Amino acid sequence: MAKNLKNSGFTILELIISIAILVFGVVGAFNAFSIINILTSDSMDKITATYLAQEGMEIVRNIRDSDWLNMDHCQYTVGCPTSSYTWVDGLYVANCGSGCQADYTTGAAVTGAYAMTPWSGDYLKEDATGFYNYTDGANTKFKRKIVINYVTDVDGVTDVNMTHMPHVHIIKVTVQVSWQKKADILDSAGISADTCVVGKNCVKTEGTLYDWYNYVNQ
Repeated sequence: MAKNLKNSGFTILELIISIAILVFGVVGAFNAFSIINILTSDSMDKITATYLAQEGMEIVRNIRDSDWLNMDHCQYTVGCPTSSYTWVDGLYVANCGSGCQADYTTGAAVTGAYAMTPWSGDYLKEDATGFYNYTDGANTKFKRKIVINYVTDVDGVTDVNMTHMPHVHIIKVTVQVSWQKKADILDSAGISADTCVVGKNCVKTEGTLYDWYNYVNQ
């Protein structure tokens, strides 16, 4: 009877092996969970950045459309020649070749002022309602740069000084949204929001805007 009880127990070696297998299993599961958590966080950041890039493009379109309305209104206003307004008044195109920034709180073009300002590397803020802007709320991890360049028209003339607007019918808009990517097991160095690495911490979208209004009214 005593011999049978002795043979049915675990040896110290068997116990050590069992504990090692258990530890390796727990560590492996933890590492797998950590990787999944990192990938999920990165996916959420990319989705948010994509929406912010699309929003940036829509802001530019809205400013352009507001300029069209100003031009149209001026046609029927005494003492207001159409040449007083251009379709890029609010876009500050002459200074956005190296980047500008704007949000929906400054998205309406105003005569004599620009709805966009030179890009200063500010983080977008998120207010209590989840609205992204530059003035209210806490800083997020995202930065948005809007770059606008002239495109030479079919008439071969691009007026960079904006003194003869009928020759400027096309602009190219690039919106770049980058975010602060912290160091993790997949990227031990991390990436600053001031650095755009597409596929890791940066999303870009491009579009071309045309001045159909000027084509119709020339």
